[in-house]
Amino acid sequence: MNNKGDTDGSILESFCGIGGDLFAIIWDAETKKLYGINSSGRSPASLTPTYFEENGIIRIPPYGPLPVTVPGCVDGWFEIHKKFGNLPMKTILAPAIQYAREGFPVSEVIAYAWKLNIPDRKNYPGFLETYIIDGKATVKGEIFRNPNLANTLEKIADQGRDIFYKGDIAHTIDAYMKRQGGFLSYQDLVGHQSQWVDPVSTNCRGYDVWELSPNGQGIAALQMLNLLEHMICRRLDLAVRNMSIISWRQKNWPKKTEQNIMPIHYSINYQ
Repeated sequence: MNNKGDTDGSILESFCGIGGDLFAIIWDAETKKLYGINSSGRSPASLTPTYFEENGIIRIPPYGPLPVTVPGCVDGWFEIHKKFGNLPMKTILAPAIQYAREGFPVSEVIAYAWKLNIPDRKNYPGFLETYIIDGKATVKGEIFRNPNLANTLEKIADQGRDIFYKGDIAHTIDAYMKRQGGFLSYQDLVGHQSQWVDPVSTNCRGYDVWELSPNGQGIAALQMLNLLEHMICRRLDLAVRNMSIISWRQKNWPKKTEQNIMPIHYSINYQ
């Protein structure tokens, strides 16, 4: 197990981090087996369809407390470490803690993403204090530090995953969500558990391509590869193939989550 994921959480905060989920496919050379882990978090137990019906909400909004699910990433780290890890978690998390505390030069893409998100997130407590430097958006090359993240990672490194899901970090999350009118609770965090799953695959032009089964997006990639393979076998003109793939993707990609969120009740033909 390396430290890339947690370091990315320090320097690519608009894309990943300890407040999000984790999905991984791992090849174990000893057992010669492919393992999959789904560390995505469940919806809060107290958030029911009735709430949406009573408030006339037909889609989950992109911002605010309503779309927040249990952050599964930290549990995923420790599950992977328990199964495959050799180095102590303190050693693995050390680079991420260092980047968060001492800072790093912000890349062009990250600076753009942070500036883009200011209008939608500026009113949420803690956002401006964390991501705005000297009253303005962070720019490319500027050194960004996040001491609060460093402190949180240090606690996780010292005390393990339970400090995040059962300890004072969990209580802090619970209190913050209550102040924001959210549904995520301490009990939701206590009950979180990652799932080891069997990856699924398809074969495209002689290559086996592996993804995780729903609720992730990997199944959509396999579906598109199957479509592409079908088109190649029929020797369609290149331009026609490309336009057909783009058209299919536009029609079906937005529906992928809606089709695949309930794998227990929804049968999917991967081939």
